[in-house]
Amino acid sequence: MKHIVAVALFLALWSCARQEPVRPNIIYIMTDDHGYQAVSAYGSGLNKTPNLDRIADEGIIFRNSFVCNSICAPSRAAMLTGKHSHANGHIDNRVRFDSSQVTFPKLLQQAGYQTALIGKWHLKSEPTGFDYWSILPGQGSYYNPDFIEKGRTYRQTGYATTIITDKAIEWIQQRDTARPFCLLIHHKAPHRNWMPDTMDLDLYDGAVFPVPDNFFDTYEGREAATLQEMGISKDMRMSYDLKITGTDGDSLTQSEKDYIWYLEHRMTPEQRTAWLREYDSISREFLAGRPEGDSLALYKLNRYLTDYLRTIESVDRNTGRLLDYLESAGLLENTLVVYTSDQGFYLGEHGWFDKRFMYEESFRTPLMMRLPSSLSAHGDISEMVQNIDYAPTFLELAGVTPPPDMQGVSLVPLLSGKKKGKWRDALYYHYYEYPAEHAVRRHYGVRTDRYKLIHFYNDIDEWELYDLVEDPHEMNNLIDDPEYDKVESNLRKRLAALRKEYNVPEE
Repeated sequence: MKHIVAVALFLALWSCARQEPVRPNIIYIMTDDHGYQAVSAYGSGLNKTPNLDRIADEGIIFRNSFVCNSICAPSRAAMLTGKHSHANGHIDNRVRFDSSQVTFPKLLQQAGYQTALIGKWHLKSEPTGFDYWSILPGQGSYYNPDFIEKGRTYRQTGYATTIITDKAIEWIQQRDTARPFCLLIHHKAPHRNWMPDTMDLDLYDGAVFPVPDNFFDTYEGREAATLQEMGISKDMRMSYDLKITGTDGDSLTQSEKDYIWYLEHRMTPEQRTAWLREYDSISREFLAGRPEGDSLALYKLNRYLTDYLRTIESVDRNTGRLLDYLESAGLLENTLVVYTSDQGFYLGEHGWFDKRFMYEESFRTPLMMRLPSSLSAHGDISEMVQNIDYAPTFLELAGVTPPPDMQGVSLVPLLSGKKKGKWRDALYYHYYEYPAEHAVRRHYGVRTDRYKLIHFYNDIDEWELYDLVEDPHEMNNLIDDPEYDKVESNLRKRLAALRKEYNVPEE
């Protein structure tokens, strides 16, 4: 009898030893247009985001995280497929995403994961590879947003960021607890036109935000920068963007009419009352003073940043709600929590809002991860990473071999502290959407740890070269400086090699 018991105990222990490691849950939180400058963990001092910082404090923060195409839909397609825009076919916001192609949610689903997508989709086709999805149509609305779910469209009362978080927590609560899950939480905020939750309408009242040193950039030596239409001074709309009405006396511009229609037909009476209480007084103050010239430009910057940061406040608060729920449910121990944005954003640098350019503010994106206990990395990670790396990373963590045509590289060696040899030494970027809104010319380029080479093409043919150590704000185009001829030559060769490696078609 003792022998039988001993054998049984041995077999049980042997079986336990042979069990596969528990696969981690994956929660991927992505905002829209959240510049790294507006995450306090990155040290700008512009605002405070304690709940987002918690992810970095309890995990890791990437100091050199970038996208491959700084515009909403192509960035999302790159994240899903692990491929550059030309390879996944989604080069700009105007095309329809081919949802029949391989994506990491499909592969996770096939490997036994439960998959869900909640929030902004923005890819025109219907999501595939998800057991559950509830998405905003198009850009979605901040107030009382519509959702498309299981073939029907319905409106839900409340504020988008809070509703999306509510839906995410509810889905986690109702999931099959016997299987791991991957949940994509895609917020609308802080996308233009920056409409804060009514509970945040008094936040930053009276605040005066710092003005970037290059806010009044003249774009000398940078032709493409002179041609853009994303200047805070000249292109930001008084009503649509800044919520100031009545600027033409008794007449209303079309954008003001659209703005008022939104208030009357989208908001509840309570929301509208709170909104008008805030913005009517701002309009009256503006009309009483009517700043002009540089004073008007600075006024617009401050007004823009106030509402932009107010929408981020809701993102931070709701991220804290989600983290608290995961902790109370005992899920943090075995869950990878990722926070990022679909691209960076200009917060007055070069006098701009929006994104698109390969310059640092829109090329870079915040990226922080709270790791499951099976991964040991902590603190800062300085290696250059890109949004095409997310798909192979999630797959490797789930025990799934990434397809050979994925162009990103898994970040697991960095997350586990087991990186061997050299990491990538250069990044490839390509922006395609022109002619289009904001008039940013098509361009592609290469970035190394110190230098950046950009080629603007299509209707212009201009090259730009920057030394990011000597000129971190990219004000001095060195393309004609003979002292940088060797640097330029090496960068051109590296750019050509990357285009060949990624099979980029000739333009």
